[in-house]
Amino acid sequence: MPVGNHPAHGQAIEGGPLKRELGERHIRLMALGACIGVGLFLGSAKAIEMAGPAIMLSYIIGGLAILVIMRALGEMAVHNPVAGSFSRYAQDYLGPLAGFLTGWNYWFLWLVTCVAEITAVAIYMGIWFPDVPRWIWALAALGSMGAVNLVAVKAFGEFEFWFALIKIVTIIAMVLGGIGIIAFGLGNDGVAVGISNLWSNGGFMPNGVTGVLMSLQMVMFAYLGVEMIGLTAGEARNPQKTIPHAIGSVFWRILLFYVGALFVILSIYPWNEIGSQGSPFVMTFERLGIKTAAGIINFVVITAALSSCNGGIFSTGRMLYSLAQNGQAPAAFARTSKNGVPRNALLLSIGALLLGVLANYLVPEKVFVWVTSIATFGAIWTWVMILLAQLKFRAGLSSAERKALKYRMWLWPLSSYLALAFLVLVVGLMAYFEDTRVALYIGPAFLVLLTVLYYALRLAPKEEQGVASTAS
Repeated sequence: MPVGNHPAHGQAIEGGPLKRELGERHIRLMALGACIGVGLFLGSAKAIEMAGPAIMLSYIIGGLAILVIMRALGEMAVHNPVAGSFSRYAQDYLGPLAGFLTGWNYWFLWLVTCVAEITAVAIYMGIWFPDVPRWIWALAALGSMGAVNLVAVKAFGEFEFWFALIKIVTIIAMVLGGIGIIAFGLGNDGVAVGISNLWSNGGFMPNGVTGVLMSLQMVMFAYLGVEMIGLTAGEARNPQKTIPHAIGSVFWRILLFYVGALFVILSIYPWNEIGSQGSPFVMTFERLGIKTAAGIINFVVITAALSSCNGGIFSTGRMLYSLAQNGQAPAAFARTSKNGVPRNALLLSIGALLLGVLANYLVPEKVFVWVTSIATFGAIWTWVMILLAQLKFRAGLSSAERKALKYRMWLWPLSSYLALAFLVLVVGLMAYFEDTRVALYIGPAFLVLLTVLYYALRLAPKEEQGVASTAS
């Protein structure tokens, strides 16, 4: 689908190709940080309310599904490390329409997510500076993270490295401190709390299997962003080494950061009281005698939101760049700066986010919730496309080519089909609950709109299509 004159795949129009400046430590920490969002620090109260202590099972089950999805993405990313990642793979193995839908859907998904994160920064900065208008902090967050992304990919990598490190150190400190409370009675006059809270308030699974199933929809959305690792493949110094290492440790990260943190929190506090007294992280640190716990967690939550915003701007820029490379967006967005940054693509994303920040204050809250439901649906769509593309990719290889793969999916194709079935279950659960059912109206409608746009652009006379690049 030509949209103006376009370069060949993998070739930038101006300033050379994307630069491979993301080292192993950047990608490893990005992989660690991608799973850790604001929600974990503020407490997964709603999910805990549904499943009780068995919420840990929900995270393990969801984590196994994510591990399969990431393994599928890794197999393709190591074989063909390109900036567009799953959008490019969808185009190559499932067809141009699938690539178009996946790329633009993911671009919009992160746009919406970034608006939410920018708003979160403004809200939490307001705790320290209540007299400063929130829009100033929202603009400051967007401006600073936008500038970081426009400088060079290495600057993005460095910021993401330190943002992720702050989150990781906080969680490890909370887990270790919590174990001290559980086993040695730290902050509890030396009386060990033990782990009886895991089963003494209605049992480990107080709401039965139904409660665990109900929580799965919320648990899966906590993992949104982990697929961003695939987008780094085009700028990783050694993708054949760094991508497998990052993906290979996904499940263990989930066990440590989500299941470990929840194990500590649910052991110290009765599950049916969590959420009623503020963040369990704040409560745990205060119990250890850290009086500035609320300020510390507020700082960590702000860095978590900035990290998500930083990663979101990176993702939208690289996805738009890839769409332009594939002829599915105006060619101007395939231009790079002298530093190898897709400048025009980033500027459009930042400009759209400015409108998003404005809309967040002007549009009624209910409407904003409906818009974010597109992101919810978009996450499922992205994961399904990754699995379907990998199935088609592997099926198209000869037996010799399959054996030569440097990074392979386990138990193919059974693992892919099981993960797909799990995602279908999550969509079914979304349809069951009224709060999330709206995503199944808006999400498919958005894809239909994109499909109409795809064919409209494809059928339009060439002189009417997009913005042709004078440099191509």
